[in-house]
Amino acid sequence: MKKVAVIMGSDSDLPVLEGCFRTLKNLNIPYEAHVYSAHRTPLEAAAFAKSARDNGFGVIIAAAGKAAHLAGALAAQSILPVIGIPVKASALDGLDALLSTVQMPGGIPVATVAINGSENAALLAAQIIALGDDGLASRLLAMRDEMHHSVLAKDAALNV
Repeated sequence: MKKVAVIMGSDSDLPVLEGCFRTLKNLNIPYEAHVYSAHRTPLEAAAFAKSARDNGFGVIIAAAGKAAHLAGALAAQSILPVIGIPVKASALDGLDALLSTVQMPGGIPVATVAINGSENAALLAAQIIALGDDGLASRLLAMRDEMHHSVLAKDAALNV
């Protein structure tokens, strides 16, 4: 199974990524987490992205706040799918990070989830990897089925 790389621009982004890590663990997807900044460690970030495919990764998740150039900087150095998580880290409540992550130039795509949407980033990474992994596809289907039954149970328990 391909691994997922979870790259954060700062260790202050770590709390936002807890849902991502939990989801990847629950789905038995191997991952590595690293701190690389698009602005403070650009050479290291580029080197990681350039070698990620050869190192067994199938998807890169990048979480960053404020200017949030990390996802785009990684995508510019790799043909792997990159999923950006805009992090709420400034007075602009993450809107700055959202716009920086989603507004990529043609030719360098970055899939973008909601502000602080790390669980969905992990699920999107899982869906991408599941294209070539039937076991993971089955675990995702089971997760969807569990969500379905959970909502129906809540509906049945509703006393209005």
